[in-house]
Amino acid sequence: MNLELVTIGVIVGNVLISLKGFDDYAFRSTYMFNVGAIHRGEYLRMITSGFLHADIQHLAFNMITLYFFAGGVVHSLGATNFLLIYLASLLLGSLLSFYFHKDEHHYNALGASGAVSGILFSAILLRPNMMINIVIPGYLFAVGYLLFSIYGMKKRSGNIGHDAHFGGAVAGFVITLALRKEILYQDTWIVIAMAVPIIILFVMNKLGKI
Repeated sequence: MNLELVTIGVIVGNVLISLKGFDDYAFRSTYMFNVGAIHRGEYLRMITSGFLHADIQHLAFNMITLYFFAGGVVHSLGATNFLLIYLASLLLGSLLSFYFHKDEHHYNALGASGAVSGILFSAILLRPNMMINIVIPGYLFAVGYLLFSIYGMKKRSGNIGHDAHFGGAVAGFVITLALRKEILYQDTWIVIAMAVPIIILFVMNKLGKI
């Protein structure tokens, strides 16, 4: 796979900033997502936290996932729109995390998972029948991914930012549809299927179930 310059830039940025954070706890704590700090007006953390990672495994997983899915988005939508989706997904992931944890002032988070989820969902929407792990069509994986994220948000399962994953995926989904409106007509039922978990989360939140 030929890596585009924009993808290389994003990966290098994540690697360099994360490596700095591994060795410098003060640096990491200054720029990671923290609800209390955001309440104090440190809004930049919603972006900077997406370039920090907990450890090398966390970093590698996100960057490998980005590597496999970024190319399709860049080739279909261009470098500028790739960056738009990446950063918007990072931000919406952080905003959703803040919404669900706004009263937990000690809540911390870091990682590019929200941004990578947005790129993943954009790639799936552009090629909904792509095979994930050889055995499952992309659009079915997308639906299951969001339903699992809702379950994780409700159960607070594991040390995983399910809300950031969900927010990032929604951003990638919505922006890609806005950029490629023809997908609505070409793959209407797939778009509806991928939108169902978003509606479920909205309804559950309105009912106070999550």
